[in-house]
Amino acid sequence: MSRSGANPRPAAFLDRDGVINIDHGYVHRREDFVFVPGVLEGARRLHDRGYALVVTTNQSGIGRGLCTEEDFLALTDWMRQSFAAAGAPIAGVYFCPHHPTEAVAAYRTACRCRKPGPGMLLKAAEELGLDLAASAMFGDRASDLEAARAAGIPTRVLLATDGVGEPARVPDGLATHRYARLDEALADVELAGRFKALAGS
Repeated sequence: MSRSGANPRPAAFLDRDGVINIDHGYVHRREDFVFVPGVLEGARRLHDRGYALVVTTNQSGIGRGLCTEEDFLALTDWMRQSFAAAGAPIAGVYFCPHHPTEAVAAYRTACRCRKPGPGMLLKAAEELGLDLAASAMFGDRASDLEAARAAGIPTRVLLATDGVGEPARVPDGLATHRYARLDEALADVELAGRFKALAGS
């Protein structure tokens, strides 16, 4: 059900693999899911500042036949429970199972939802009543930030994959901020002030 008629709220969009969990490649089992250090603490800080937490994730492993949508949804339920237990409830999870060339059957399509396309973010904004101009994206790839820019999200934070080392190199102007991991981003006074201003608090 759409909340587009309600007062819009800011969102913190989070990529999954590499930002929330260690990217082992097409993770779809609980035993392979390891949280990136600091992600739950950072997510709790965002929630406490009034941001809706929204996960947007490309999951072409489904389209490639490496796992099923049921596998993904079962793991997602457990992930959401973990976030909620940490004081960071997730408002929505949006995923794209497609790939334009490597997927099978109906999953092989050049869709609008696969990042860098903005489809998942726009759908979330419509369904959850989000203010994209007051929102932020946290991702570890250029495609995450490109999707955010296409959706009109001004704050685009590039994190290091798995919270280790330096963030990837991306085109100039695409990332507005760069950090190793989510909790470090939220500990930055300048960025924290920006979030406070965007949230109107």
